[in-house]
Amino acid sequence: MTNRQPIVEDGVIAGNFEDKHGTRNPVARWLVARFHAVVEELTELTGARDVHEVGCGEGFLTARLARGGRRVRGSDFSRKVVDRAREDAAALGAALDFRACSVYDLDPATDAAELVVCCEVLEHLEEPRRALEVLSRLARPHLLVSVPREPLWRLMNLARGRYVRDWGNTPGHLQHWSQRGFRRMLEDHVDVVELRAPIPWTVALCRARGAFA
Repeated sequence: MTNRQPIVEDGVIAGNFEDKHGTRNPVARWLVARFHAVVEELTELTGARDVHEVGCGEGFLTARLARGGRRVRGSDFSRKVVDRAREDAAALGAALDFRACSVYDLDPATDAAELVVCCEVLEHLEEPRRALEVLSRLARPHLLVSVPREPLWRLMNLARGRYVRDWGNTPGHLQHWSQRGFRRMLEDHVDVVELRAPIPWTVALCRARGAFA
């Protein structure tokens, strides 16, 4: 899954602009491994057996979440990226269910799960608060979300000479949150159970309010 061009659909970058999961850079591999470890630890804390990854991209994290016998499905707005996720899952022999659907169109009647995962998605959206409202209705009761931690993310890009003309901003990133700012936004919609900060991300395990909390 390395050295592939990013998918662009309807003028929007879909999936990963850079293949962080397949990178051969040893520092990047270490950072991504720490991120995955945090996501897996928080997932274990929920005890969830039914997981829906929203904004699944090429399905790399979806496959990791399926370890341990969990029932995992993935959704993404891009039909092209969902097709790639299906191809990659088939190549791995993984029985995963993917479908194309915008986060804004997901329906609790069909798309709710014990654990909803939405990693590296909100920064790409024009309406992240609207998306959080949808995600909070899908979570029954847990929601796990992550975003790049700013300004650290852009500073690290600049340190490696990437996206200098855009002051280190990764193409497709429309939103930028500090750890504190991200927590404040989350608390408008859900209860934050635990917040972790594997460099250069912010990862939050949250709990929905109301009947399914």
